[in-house]
Amino acid sequence: MQAIEPTPPAHTHTNQFSLLKQRRFAPFFWTQFLGAANDNVFKFAFTVMVTYQLSVSWLPSAMAGLVIGALFILPFLLFSATSGQLADKYSKTDMMRFVKSLEIAIMLVAALGFYAANIPLLLLCTFLMGLHSTLFGPVKFAYLPQVLNDRELTGGNGVVEMGTFVAILMGNVAGGLLIALPEVGPVSVAAACLGLALLGRGVAGLIPQTPAAVPDLRMNWNPVSETWRNLRLAHENLAVFRALLGISWMWFFGAVFLSQFPSLARDVLHGDAQVASLLLVVFSVGIGTGSLLCEVLSRQKVEIGLVPLGAIGMSVFSIDLYFACRSLPASELMSISAFLAKPAHWRVIADLALLSLFAGLYSVPMYALIQQRSQATHRARIIAANNILNALFMIASSVIAGALLSLGCTVAQIILFTGIANVMVAAYIFGLMPEYLIRFVAWVVANVGYRFRVRGEEHIPQSGAAVLVCNHVSFVDAVLLMAASPRPVYFLMDHRIFNWRTLAWFFRLAKAIPIAPRSEDAAAYDAAFAKAVAVLQEGDLVCIFPEGGLTKDGQVQPFKGGIMKLLESAAGAGLSPPVVPMALTNVWGSYFSRVEGGRALARPFRRGAFNAVGLHVGAPMPAAAVDPLTLQQRVTHLLTA
Repeated sequence: MQAIEPTPPAHTHTNQFSLLKQRRFAPFFWTQFLGAANDNVFKFAFTVMVTYQLSVSWLPSAMAGLVIGALFILPFLLFSATSGQLADKYSKTDMMRFVKSLEIAIMLVAALGFYAANIPLLLLCTFLMGLHSTLFGPVKFAYLPQVLNDRELTGGNGVVEMGTFVAILMGNVAGGLLIALPEVGPVSVAAACLGLALLGRGVAGLIPQTPAAVPDLRMNWNPVSETWRNLRLAHENLAVFRALLGISWMWFFGAVFLSQFPSLARDVLHGDAQVASLLLVVFSVGIGTGSLLCEVLSRQKVEIGLVPLGAIGMSVFSIDLYFACRSLPASELMSISAFLAKPAHWRVIADLALLSLFAGLYSVPMYALIQQRSQATHRARIIAANNILNALFMIASSVIAGALLSLGCTVAQIILFTGIANVMVAAYIFGLMPEYLIRFVAWVVANVGYRFRVRGEEHIPQSGAAVLVCNHVSFVDAVLLMAASPRPVYFLMDHRIFNWRTLAWFFRLAKAIPIAPRSEDAAAYDAAFAKAVAVLQEGDLVCIFPEGGLTKDGQVQPFKGGIMKLLESAAGAGLSPPVVPMALTNVWGSYFSRVEGGRALARPFRRGAFNAVGLHVGAPMPAAAVDPLTLQQRVTHLLTA
């Protein structure tokens, strides 16, 4: 039995493309790539054959695409709950090899169907290929967190998402070209599908062995009760559950565009079939580009702050696509060269490319969040429940789009309604889950307001309670620390800064803990530390600025007793959290710091704004070894390290 490669430590620097050279990722990537390509070679070739080459009285050409699509999605509704259990009960490597062997058997039957032009047999194979994808989905997304560390999850998901859409695009193109070959089209498609299945099984044999997550799991064969149970498990972690809803909405959003491309090309843009193919190419390339950008923009961590950015872009460019389309004059159907020769059409192409790029930014972090925060023992089952929700949302998108068309709405108006609906759905999700907005604001401040770099971030614990201690240089120190941490941070914050007029809304949204000096309000002082201990008991991060206020000269001020009060209160609750020293560098002198006689916000373009600033993170200290002077010396040393 081949053993899986050791997962690199979280601080090991690898980019997403280097994963394609590694045994733990590359065979898996090509296995899923070939499977997605084969799905689409088969489906598109079958659709073209029924639509253009055969005359079947009981399957009109206008209905062929809908029937084939519905048969492919049906197994996701029927068998996702079972497939999630199988992926948790058995080795994911063994499951992938089994699924690829099943694909070979299905393609042998499909080859007979293409050769004999047997439509019922090919419809059966469509259903079975949907079953193949249903079984593979939970394994695919549950495998990644088993072999990638947290800093690789976003990049790994980005590469998989990019590969999936490229495979879909190539599969559609290849299926259309092969089935159109005179006389040998069906045989060529059959050979291609069988060849892809065999190649996929061969590559799957190279995937390293992985242990089963829950080998003693008792199977529940009732898909309804099991799906409901998995959704309840996901709901126990609201961040995971709402990410499921967010991803399902993205599939609703994308399904509207994918289903309307032929009508958009013909009825709105006045282009031929090649123009419809161009729209699919642009959409696929946009999704892939956005997916790959996630690792760069997130700096190799699971950065859900990109989700609001993606949602904004999806809405802006889908709404602009409506305005770009509505004024186009009627004309004869244009070839792709004639279409691209008109300047007005380039706005359409740009809108489509950008809305799909932002859709990639929107979806990849949420997939990574689900993988990171789901319990390993039922991660595959939660992903299976997500697949069911995705299928339901896609079906709903078809029903709603069909209803709008029957009411007389145009394709352009449906695109407009989808863009507006995206605004409302995003506002609802982010209202329920403010962590997305908090991370978004922190990401903007760290990457736009400053050029923020973190050194030693591997010392920030990936799990469990800890106390973060940092020097206090500016009004946005807390925002910068949020951007640096892969996990939510709860701040003990001077009540005057907490109530500062510009950022008070943000600190309240972030559930910061305001604290007043004991001499001003002893009850509030004690309540703040009690709340901080409650956060530590939940296994979360608490940050305190022991200087008690902003520095007025840029130097680290003497640490006060607040840190000891926090550790003593934690010890009283039976906790001994590690203390992580941190130092913000080059922030002094910026717009948000106190200079020029102690004033902040005096000049917008002081040194530091839009310049490089940094955070140096030191090794954690045991709580028993902490005292204010030692901790102050550690932080001071980090400033010059």
